Amino acid sequence: MASSKVGSIGEYIREQRTRAKISLRQLADVSGISNPYLSQIERGLRKPSAEILQQIAKGLRISAEALYVQAGILEEREADTDVQAAVRADLLLTERQKQVLLDIYESFRKENEAAGVFGEAGHDTPEQDGKEEVG
Repeated sequence: MASSKVGSIGEYIREQRTRAKISLRQLADVSGISNPYLSQIERGLRKPSAEILQQIAKGLRISAEALYVQAGILEEREADTDVQAAVRADLLLTERQKQVLLDIYESFRKENEAAGVFGEAGHDTPEQDGKEEVG
């Protein structure tokens, strides 16, 4: 089973690199990994360590967790919402910015769940109570 994961992590890295529109050599340079080694990973010939995956994730500006799941190092968590997926996929945000946004989003979801608010159309939210309309 591990061999199937080795191939899939390489394919996943290649796909992410292609989406980011960077060459193999560019990714090797920014991640600090040799070009031949990175090529072997992408072709499924080498199984990268967690540390190497972290370097690749930084170079691709994606979550190291996504690479860990793909490589079978971490268990996949529940599926992301569209908002979470969009934040994680945004190439213009740093990992820290992504995490802050995701933490805030999750806190709002938990708060609304606890209050029994589920985005019902046409109902005022607690934040709107007592605010005057302008106009």
